[in-house]
Amino acid sequence: MNSSLQHTIKKNITLVGIGLHSGKEVKLRIKPAPVNSGIRFLRKDVEPQVLIPARIQYVTDVRFATTIGIGNSTVSTIEHLMSAFAGVGIDNAIVELDGPEVPAIDGSAYSFVALLKKAGKKEQAQSRRYLKILKPVAVKNGDSFISAEPCDVMTVTLEIDFDHPMIARQKFSGVINEQVYEDQIARARTFGFLKEVEMMQKNGLALGGSLENAVVLSERSIINEEGLRFPDEFVKHKVLDLIGDLYLIGMPMIAHVQGYKSGHMLHSKLLQAILNDADNYEVVEQDKNVVKRRYWNVSSKQASAAVANI
Repeated sequence: MNSSLQHTIKKNITLVGIGLHSGKEVKLRIKPAPVNSGIRFLRKDVEPQVLIPARIQYVTDVRFATTIGIGNSTVSTIEHLMSAFAGVGIDNAIVELDGPEVPAIDGSAYSFVALLKKAGKKEQAQSRRYLKILKPVAVKNGDSFISAEPCDVMTVTLEIDFDHPMIARQKFSGVINEQVYEDQIARARTFGFLKEVEMMQKNGLALGGSLENAVVLSERSIINEEGLRFPDEFVKHKVLDLIGDLYLIGMPMIAHVQGYKSGHMLHSKLLQAILNDADNYEVVEQDKNVVKRRYWNVSSKQASAAVANI
């Protein structure tokens, strides 16, 4: 398999599951797509039906999950599926749903990865393009931050800090490639605290949450009988989320991304900050030759749209 070329999937994939926040059953189908079309979502149950590009300019909400939309057509909790696309190396696909949220499955990206691998990757006759960071970009919110700095390979250093004896401070640092993603990241599940889950459910959120699709913590322990999949599963799930959110820039990124207590909001702000100044990046092919570089003195939405057309 030539990693310098774009890829889609060889055949359709279908699955049915429950949305983590909506609690609604959703049927999802992933279909092959042509070169340079990227990842796009389609709500089959909403009229008019529109393809929603999985791009930062279409993000409409970052509370508790990442949501994209156009008009009254929105799709929430896309980060685990987007992470799987990024981790496996799928550039182009159409995701059809008959509901408002991507199914949670087991709370990780592993089921999506397994399905994508079963469908198979299809090489496409177009070079893969990467967004290479040229100078440091950082965003902060209180003591939380996320940054992207120049690096020859995609690397993530992420740290979390929770006032809970089962989590405390955890750190992940390493190069991200397909093998590392599948072996160390994809199986890490989302997690929540029992008191917060109960409060969220009273407010109409986490209605589909259960021990089948999340690690749930009481005040001092993990409720799930099977325990953790990794000793550092909590920070690895945050890395999983980060990889999915970063893929909303429309192509793989080449950078050293570092974060502390970051989440969907800061991930979104980082992508916007990168695109706000064309001096921050260049678009390259696998051999590191520059494909195109444009200088924009425009909003991040316009800049992101321009990147989408490169």
